[in-house]
Amino acid sequence: MVEQIFNKLKGDKWIWIIVIILSGWSLLAVYSSVGTLAYKEGKGTELYLFKHFSIVAVGLVLMYLSHKLDYRYYAGISKLLMIITIPLLLYTLIFGSSVNDASRWVTIPVINQTFQTSDLAKLALITFLARMLSRKQEEIKDVKKSFAPIMGAVCIVFVLIAWANLSTAVMLFGTSVLLLLIGRISFKQIALVSFGVGLLGLIVISVGPRRATYFSRVKGFFATEEVHKSNVPFQEDKNYQANLAKMTIASGELFGKGAGNSVGRNLLPHPYSDFIFAIIIEEYGTIGGAILLFLYIALMYRCIRIVTLSPRAFGAFLAAGLGFSLTIQALANMAVAVGLGPVTGVPLPLVSMGGTSILFTSVALGIILSVSRNIEELKGKEELNEVQLPKKVVVGTI
Repeated sequence: MVEQIFNKLKGDKWIWIIVIILSGWSLLAVYSSVGTLAYKEGKGTELYLFKHFSIVAVGLVLMYLSHKLDYRYYAGISKLLMIITIPLLLYTLIFGSSVNDASRWVTIPVINQTFQTSDLAKLALITFLARMLSRKQEEIKDVKKSFAPIMGAVCIVFVLIAWANLSTAVMLFGTSVLLLLIGRISFKQIALVSFGVGLLGLIVISVGPRRATYFSRVKGFFATEEVHKSNVPFQEDKNYQANLAKMTIASGELFGKGAGNSVGRNLLPHPYSDFIFAIIIEEYGTIGGAILLFLYIALMYRCIRIVTLSPRAFGAFLAAGLGFSLTIQALANMAVAVGLGPVTGVPLPLVSMGGTSILFTSVALGIILSVSRNIEELKGKEELNEVQLPKKVVVGTI
């Protein structure tokens, strides 16, 4: 049965296996960590589990459909996505649903569900950059024809996302820079634009709607020792979320408390999304956390392998950009949980509870698998030609 299913799944089999493991782990972790949320909302935990299972299932379907479509079609789709994304990001800033002074969501009227536009923007920008870089390679050093339109798209998307979601914008810009370096954009040009984007980021931090939150998180991150030495009550500590996460992780020790035995889930804010990595380590121990980290590193390795094997530049740029994006986001979430960075509110890809994050992550992985599927098909044709060629020669001689 399992063999028959895998025979229908094309592309890198290890990526499929990693996605299935992460999805299954996500169901266990989310079910274990939504107890407090269910109590506050007056709903059963089974309802949240069913909802999350439905989203994961839809994500796997989207991943399958995305990998069946030839990745070269995404070059044309990327242009359409960018045309849709920029006005949608503007709409989100002006009319979007706000949480903690951040306009990140658009409410869909008919089904009354929220939609995080930055998830679409990440997919749109990376696929658009892959398209532009692959088509401009012959004139990649030309500022007007290549550099200006490429960096213009990056800067516009950065500003529109950063105003309400700086952490996502910074990670997306970092992914874009890595992709541009692979695409042979001049390092001096990238450094110049990075300096400009840094200034834009400072402006957002200084005058943006979430400036108080940014200053509080950064100050708390760099002033942890001073806070502990003072008489500030724990709940008034601006860094109390990160401190709770560290305590939760420490209590898991090497082997963890076992699935469903978390204590930190009742204390941590958003244990099912922002701090789900802390819950996983508490329940499955340091070993469990190390295994999860290894899965994301293995996923990036498989993406890099696809990059090296892709015969076309567009496929290589797609696999590299989308792979970097997923890995950077995963590392950022885990870094926050273990205290290596200020709180960002970035979900753990394929594991944290969420709608649009899981769906667009699944589509991104489907696109990567589409590139891998194309490599397999080309390799199969080459092997077939190698086998048939001697037969044709023999027949000809006869």
